[in-house]
Amino acid sequence: MKKYEVGFTDGVYDMFHVGHLNMIRTAKSYCDKLIVGVHSDEIVEGYKHRKPVINEQDRREIVGAIKEVDQAVINYTRDKMKLWEKYHFDVIFIGDDWKGTERWNNFEKVLAKIGVAVEYIPYTQGISTTQIRKELGDKCDEKTDKS
Repeated sequence: MKKYEVGFTDGVYDMFHVGHLNMIRTAKSYCDKLIVGVHSDEIVEGYKHRKPVINEQDRREIVGAIKEVDQAVINYTRDKMKLWEKYHFDVIFIGDDWKGTERWNNFEKVLAKIGVAVEYIPYTQGISTTQIRKELGDKCDEKTDKS
């Protein structure tokens, strides 16, 4: 049996890449059931101040097609307590680039009170949606300059 029964992770998963896949595969190796939350378009616009390239329904469908994902859901909140009340997970997974941040130090304390563990998954270096967006923007700029 795996270390945890129900695991949870969430993210935007826009322009899905190998870093996303690594996170999901590693998270699943720790738990029997993995629930993956996809942030709604509205949530993403609220904190990233830009709209995702791929809409929430399509992102949920892509994530849900991954064999390690037992349930893919759209999150309309980033409040981990509200998410726990809805999904009753016993562990939450986050990239280790968040470890030691004020935000996640606070989440750890709150979640520990209800018996939820926080596992930090190694961040895949060299790839991110922000990087992909920048490279696409640079390539589009290059084409415009050549016109």
